[in-house]
Amino acid sequence: MIRVQTEDFDIGTEVKKLTEGRTDIGAVVTFSGLVRNTDDGALASMELEHYPGMTEKELARIEAEANERWPLQASLVIHRVGKLAPGDNIVLVVTASAHRQAAFESASFLMDYLKTRAPFWKNEDKGGETNWVDARESDGEAAAKWEV
Repeated sequence: MIRVQTEDFDIGTEVKKLTEGRTDIGAVVTFSGLVRNTDDGALASMELEHYPGMTEKELARIEAEANERWPLQASLVIHRVGKLAPGDNIVLVVTASAHRQAAFESASFLMDYLKTRAPFWKNEDKGGETNWVDARESDGEAAAKWEV
């Protein structure tokens, strides 16, 4: 399941909805990302933009790839867009499988993809001075390990 939204989310509620009544799930891995302030503490907000329709299609494609690579019982990716402040939830990835290895590896795969290839654009506002944020080189190196 994929959701791109402006609204906040509750991690516990999302996990419960994904796993409720499921006895075939033995492992659930969650990753939640927050808007982190810059090293100099000057971040006032971050604006996340996306191309509606294209973004959801691409996220669904990569989620389907995760389900092909690992035996998942369920998965969820929520990514927020709009104006967010330091400390706000920005992303949630949940993977559920019969066993922990598949859940851990698929969650890592999904996050590496989101950090490097997902069609989101981030613009930081530092008190009126704005700049677009690029993926870090280390994020690209992490994603490269999943290339087939």
